[in-house]
This record gives sequence, C-alpha cells and structure tokens, in this order.
Amino acid sequence: MVFILRKGEIFAPQPLGKRDILVAGRSLIALSPPGGFHLEGLDYQVIEAEGKIILPGFIDPHVHILGGGGEGGPSTRAPEIRIEDIIQAGVTTVIGCLGTDSVTRHMTSLYAKARALEIEGISTYIFSGAYDLPPVNLTGSIRKDLVIIDKVIGCGEVAISDHRSSQPSFDELAHLAAECRVGGLLGGKAGILHLHLGDGSRRLEMVWRLIKETEIPITQIIPTHVNRNKELLLEALDFALMGGTIDLTALPENRPGSKDVPLEEAINLALEKKVPLERITISSDANGSLPFFDSLGRLCGLTIATQKSLLASFQSLVKKKIISLDQAARLFSTNAACAYQLQNKGFLQAGYDADLIMFDSDLNLDMVMARGRLMFYQGKLLARSTFISR
Repeated sequence: MVFILRKGEIFAPQPLGKRDILVAGRSLIALSPPGGFHLEGLDYQVIEAEGKIILPGFIDPHVHILGGGGEGGPSTRAPEIRIEDIIQAGVTTVIGCLGTDSVTRHMTSLYAKARALEIEGISTYIFSGAYDLPPVNLTGSIRKDLVIIDKVIGCGEVAISDHRSSQPSFDELAHLAAECRVGGLLGGKAGILHLHLGDGSRRLEMVWRLIKETEIPITQIIPTHVNRNKELLLEALDFALMGGTIDLTALPENRPGSKDVPLEEAINLALEKKVPLERITISSDANGSLPFFDSLGRLCGLTIATQKSLLASFQSLVKKKIISLDQAARLFSTNAACAYQLQNKGFLQAGYDADLIMFDSDLNLDMVMARGRLMFYQGKLLARSTFISR
C-alpha cells in the first residue's frame, strides 16, 4: 500500500515543521515540503494531517508479552498481551521478556509469541533469560542466542537487589555481562544485559563493581525499574551521568504500598541534575504483575501493568510542558532504538520503517501506522488479534 500523509507537523525526532510523508510497502520513502509529491498511474491513499503531530511510533523496551507474575500462585499469572492493547497505546515495537517465572513460561513460547505479534503487524524483539541465573535460553548459551537467533538482542530481565532474584554472585553477573558483550559483537547486536532492580538496599552495587572491576563498557548494561524508590533513582541518575542508559517504568499512580517515584517527578529530577535525556528510556512493564510485599516478604496484593500508562505518561509530560515534543519522541522511541541498536527504528527518515503515530492538537491518538500498515485511524482500531472474542 502507498500513502501520502499531508501537512503534518513532524518530529523525527527533531522538529521539521510541516512536511508531507510518502510511505510505500513497509518503508518511509521520503519527506517533502507540502505539495512535493505527485504520483501518477499509482493507487495511493491520502491521509490529511494538517493540524496534527506526527512522531516515530513508540518503542516499549520492556513488555511481558507472555504475561508475567505468578507470585501469588497460578491464579495470579498475568495474561498474554494482545495486539489491540499495543496499538491503542501508540506502540509499534516491543521488546519481550520473561520475569519471575521461568518455570511455567519458556523461551520457546516467548519467541513464538513475538513472532505471532509480528505477523499481526508490529515489530518485536526479545531478551533471553529471566530473573534467575543461570539464564534460560534457546540454544544452550546467551552468547549463542545472540549470534544465532534473530530476535534475541540481549539478556534480561535478570534480577538483582530483589528477594525474588537468585542472589547471583558478582562473578556470575560479570560472566553474564561478558557473554552479552561478546555475543553482541559476534551477532552484530547491542547485546544488552537488562537488569531488573528491586527494593533491596544494595541497589546498583553490583553494577558499579562491573564498571570498576571489569572491562565491560557501561553501555552494555541497562538497569530497569530504577524509579522504584527515590534512593535507587538518585543512584541511577549518577549512572546515567557517567554515560550509562537507564530505563524508567511508566506505572499507574497511587498504588497501595508503592514507593515508586512518579515518572513526571523522575524526569524533572533528571533535568534538574542535567542528565542527558538521550540516556533515558521509558517502558511500561506491560502485562507484568505489580506485587506488593510487606517487610517480611509476604505478598499483600498485586495488580497488572498496562501500556495505557505509557501513552498517558507521554500525554501528561508534554501537556504539563515538562518536556517538549521532540524530547518526548526521543524518550518514548528514538532512545530505545539507539540503545538496543534496532535497525530502521526510532526515526522518521527515508529508508526507515514506516512506524508513525499521529496526534491531534490535544494529544489524542489519531493514527498508528506500523511498518507501513494502517493499524489505527480516526479513533477506529483496524488491527485485530488472530483469535477475536465474539
């Protein structure tokens, strides 16, 4: 299918002003000043975008596409994510992961789910591994997964500073970071070690040791959930100031018992400390459970994360003028594409995948296009799961 999007206000992520966009197949072919495209003898669809804002599709770098959780027993296993939920949040690319449960959920199922979502229209990648060490994988090692399996771009989410982790030793974690490093080099990938941070008082202690005591580059490690509490966030911002990338989690606010630093407060703090925003990514933790434990480690309750929080966070940050639209495009798309080396993602430029989202002047989602396919338009969801509830 061929599309011309006319007169949209483009953030690519840099602001380009009004432009027409030509899309053919799965690719963005060109951008032009308004009226610059003249096609003859070819069927195409025009999307009028005057007064609308167009950005790269959101990239969610931490999604439990198989569902997460289970800390309260089998009935608390969260469900798999649906393509409808992803698209309605403006997300066009996800990185799927396992979490606490690597017993009833498996790497082969994670890979199959990623392939299914890609067939249904979005782009998908996965992490090998889960909370525990040694990490579960597909081929016998993380290094081989990175070299052989197309969708594997790193290892995660490996838990540290958390009572649910396997309490890895420093040597175990250093060896895993080395596997990610070499596997990434051999496979032509980022090879990120994606670390889940819990509430433990050790916080980033192991990460600091990795940087100081090994030759692993700081860019090989991305800690997530670092706005879990104020102390952890402050330490993570220091990590970003040293050149590392950190992942903030967009979560529902006012969760009972939560010490989470709201995303708006976390971004304000990053700006105050002059942390370069290109060193921050934002993820949803979608379809992962959000458990609450008391001081004795007893489960007191849980809920589920959704990608609705990602879209709501974007809208709130921009409407409250905490960040500009070009900064938002970087935080919710471009930064993840760069950190994880996702080819042809995160930018609106010729030759890149046609992953575009469009908002009206009130930042209501108006259109989602994933790899050149119209998935959501004028309030109507066009993407559907293979198996639809009747």
